[in-house]
Amino acid sequence: MKQYALGVDIGGTAVKLGLFEDSGALMEKWAIPTDTTNCGENILSDVAQSIWEHLENRALPASQILGIGIGVPGPVDAQYTVYRCVNLGWGVFNIKERMNSLLPDIPNVTAGNDANIATLGELWQGGGKGYQSAVLITLGTGIGGGVVLNSEVIAGVKGGAGEIGHMTVNLQETVPCSCGKYGCLEQYASANGIVRMGRIMLEHSMKPSALRGMEMFTAKNICDLARSGDEVAQDILDSWGAYLGRAMSYVSCTIDPDVYILGGGMSRAGTIIIEAAQRHYRKYAFHVSKETKIVSAQLGNDAGIYGGARMVLNTTGYV
Repeated sequence: MKQYALGVDIGGTAVKLGLFEDSGALMEKWAIPTDTTNCGENILSDVAQSIWEHLENRALPASQILGIGIGVPGPVDAQYTVYRCVNLGWGVFNIKERMNSLLPDIPNVTAGNDANIATLGELWQGGGKGYQSAVLITLGTGIGGGVVLNSEVIAGVKGGAGEIGHMTVNLQETVPCSCGKYGCLEQYASANGIVRMGRIMLEHSMKPSALRGMEMFTAKNICDLARSGDEVAQDILDSWGAYLGRAMSYVSCTIDPDVYILGGGMSRAGTIIIEAAQRHYRKYAFHVSKETKIVSAQLGNDAGIYGGARMVLNTTGYV
C-alpha cells in the first residue's frame, strides 16, 4: 500500500501545504491564510482541519500518512519546542504535542525552523540536488539561513544555528539592525541592505549613474544596471559580494559544506550575484574550501513543503 507524507510551511500571511508520495513525488499543494489573531492560537487548528479535508477528499485514511513535517518562522529545538515566532504571535510551546492533540491519528510530527527545512528541500529536489551538505542563504527583506550536514538539519541547542544574517561583519556600524545588534550581514547583503548601502555609496561617488534619477531604487534595479554596465551599480554589487563572500568564508571554516544555495528574491538576479559572491568568497576562504560551489535555489516558495516532507521520510526510513 502506498504511503504519503505531508509538508507544511507556516508563513506570516499564508500556510503552504503539500501532499507527497513516499517516492518524493508532489501530488498536490495548496495554501490557507495564516490567522495571526489572538497570538496565532488558531493557526495549527486551521492546519489540522485543512489536512483532514484534503485527505477526506482523496479518500486517504490516516494509516497511509507517514507523518507531517512543519517549518515555522522561528527557532525550534530537537524536541520540537518553538522558541517564539514573532510574526505569528507565538510564545514557547511544543509544536509536536500541540499537533498530536489536534491530529491524534497521525502521531508522527516533526518540525524545524523554516529556513532549515527549506534547505533540506533544496538539497532533496532543488538547487542542491545530488549533494549531502548545504548552507541555504535566503536574500530577501532580511537574510535567513539554513544548515544541513550529511542530510541532517543542524538546528543548534535552541534552534539558533544558521542565523547567518545576524553574523557581525562591520564593527564600525552605528545604525542598529532589526535584531538590536550592530553591523549584521543583513544590514548590507539583504535586498533592503544593498539598497541602504547603495544610497550611501551613491552619495560618496562622483561617477554618473542611472540610479541618481531614481527616487526609490531597488535591489533589482541595482542588479539590472550592474549587468548593463552602470559603474556605480557595479561598485555597489561588488561591495555586496564582499560582505556576503566574507561571511560565507567564515561559515566554511566551521561547516565546510558541499554547496551554498542562494534563495530569496535577490537570487532571481541569477549569475551576476553568484559571480559577485563567488569572487569574494574565493578571496577569503580557507584553501581547502575555495572551490565550494555557489548555486541558485530552484524550488522557490515550495522549498518549505518539500523540506517538511523530506523530514518525515527521513524519520521513517524511506529515504
